[in-house]
Amino acid sequence: MRTRWLLLLATFCGAAGTARAQARPGGATTAVPPAGEWPAPGRDLAGTRFSPLNEISPRTIAGLKLLWSYGTGSLKGHEGNPLVVNGHLYLHTPHPVTVSAFDLDRPGSPPTWTYSVPSRDPAPAVCCDVGSRGLAWHPSGKLYVPLFPGDLAAIDASTGKEIWRVRNGDPRAGITMPAAPLVIGDVVIVGVAGGEFGARGYLTAYDALSGKQLWRGYSTGGDAEVLIAGAANANYQSLRGRDLGLSSWNADSWTRGGGATWGWLTADPELNLVYYGTGAPAPLNPIQRLGDNKWTASLVARDVTTGQVRWALQLTPHDAWGYDASNENLLVDLAIGGRPVKALVHFDRNGFAYTIDRISGRILLAEKYGPANWASKVDAGSGLPIVDSAYAGPGKTSGVCPSIMGMKTFQPSAYSPVSKLFYVPVNNLCMDVEPGAAAFSAGRPYLGATIRIMPGPGGNRGRFIAWDATTAKIVWEVKEEFPAFGGALVTAGGLVFYGTLDGWLKALDATTGRELWRFKTPSGIIGNPITFAAPDGRQYLAIVSGVGGWPGQALYASATSKPTDALGAVGAFADLANVTNPGGVLLVFGL
Repeated sequence: MRTRWLLLLATFCGAAGTARAQARPGGATTAVPPAGEWPAPGRDLAGTRFSPLNEISPRTIAGLKLLWSYGTGSLKGHEGNPLVVNGHLYLHTPHPVTVSAFDLDRPGSPPTWTYSVPSRDPAPAVCCDVGSRGLAWHPSGKLYVPLFPGDLAAIDASTGKEIWRVRNGDPRAGITMPAAPLVIGDVVIVGVAGGEFGARGYLTAYDALSGKQLWRGYSTGGDAEVLIAGAANANYQSLRGRDLGLSSWNADSWTRGGGATWGWLTADPELNLVYYGTGAPAPLNPIQRLGDNKWTASLVARDVTTGQVRWALQLTPHDAWGYDASNENLLVDLAIGGRPVKALVHFDRNGFAYTIDRISGRILLAEKYGPANWASKVDAGSGLPIVDSAYAGPGKTSGVCPSIMGMKTFQPSAYSPVSKLFYVPVNNLCMDVEPGAAAFSAGRPYLGATIRIMPGPGGNRGRFIAWDATTAKIVWEVKEEFPAFGGALVTAGGLVFYGTLDGWLKALDATTGRELWRFKTPSGIIGNPITFAAPDGRQYLAIVSGVGGWPGQALYASATSKPTDALGAVGAFADLANVTNPGGVLLVFGL
């Protein structure tokens, strides 16, 4: 009954497709989600974070009220967002990860079940909190849960019982599991963190039903381990050649070279490709890893079935600033110069927004979306950034923008096929960097730099922008006192939602950027809002507040902490404690 109602609702709201996602032999998924559901981290495989629901609109937003809430019991950072499938909401917490199911027929009632298992590992040492960015769902009724110390678990979505669990990380080497998995057909794919410990990053695919490993592709090393056959990207000279994951490093530095895969995954079922970005090279001190350091700070497209690299594109060669390329890749069809393009739009931490042909990996547009002084532009012929010599030296660098936190970090952007705009939460931070020697020991921090972060031009530390990826221009902008560490949601109702570090959940007019509504949540927001239709047919909005993550380290700082601790977060966010406190709470709103 519930599923039939949601399918009818999808038709009523004008969804692009209403059938539940189905797998086909090639491993791809052929349908978009029902309009009222949120079954994947970014709602759809393209990661647009767009909902076709329109009951909550600029006309009705004044009537949006908090209806029920649930305290998670965790004081760590609450990243990612819940899933909503078949009339149930599935909520996850930071480490030690628990998953709770809520029956939306009984709003405000206790969870119908909670999955919580003792970790087989001691709590790992990490640089920037123990958050989990989310769950994934499979039509067989399974949820996939990344357990932070290193396991991927499959559980029954109706009972919370564990079905299988596999070892994907290694906390002894600093390889942990904060990343949200992605289900594509009968394949579940997941990445790892650990670049700050010198761990080699990799992406792994498992059979969604059995948990059998299907393939694993590394971020550094020879072509056989990276899974490259032929040129990684024929469009650019610097990306052709064999075993570039070895030859672009000095000596054996690639073996401890980073390239973590902790960011968001997206996929194109028609092309049978999964897209993701790799993290910065390790250590931060660039003298210890001469060369371009491929394939760190790169975008990668892999075949879902085999893991083979279709193309790779390094955005920041020899990344001396810790920018990496782990931000989300939104897959949309655009018209550029009058020509239809299967595009990939990526707002990189290095300060450039890229519009890329997602079939070939060729850059179509690349422009700054905020203050980025480390490079003047991206050269159209080579695809390489033109680095400013003032910021390219081996010694201390002052006033480089953006900071190591990136012009945006893991908070995902959203795209509306109605407005044809991208909605992007942005940081406005710069930094001083002083390299130092880093000694490698497995499972220990491998940093090699002291960082001081400060506000960027204008003094505000955050922005929220609307971006036209066909012209590479900002359409409108909202300034924020703190970095915008909450993800974006856009709806067919013409609204954009996002949360702030000081705990405000906001709704803007998607066309003009005018603020229409706000609500003060119990804690700062570093997660992502979602919207869904409950079995009663009404539209609801949900967010999990719970400050933490990298900026949240300032809240846990002791009296002896230095401003440079936690890679500059303590000094940069010292005033955060004046406006918010830790503590996870799920909040559900309705008209």
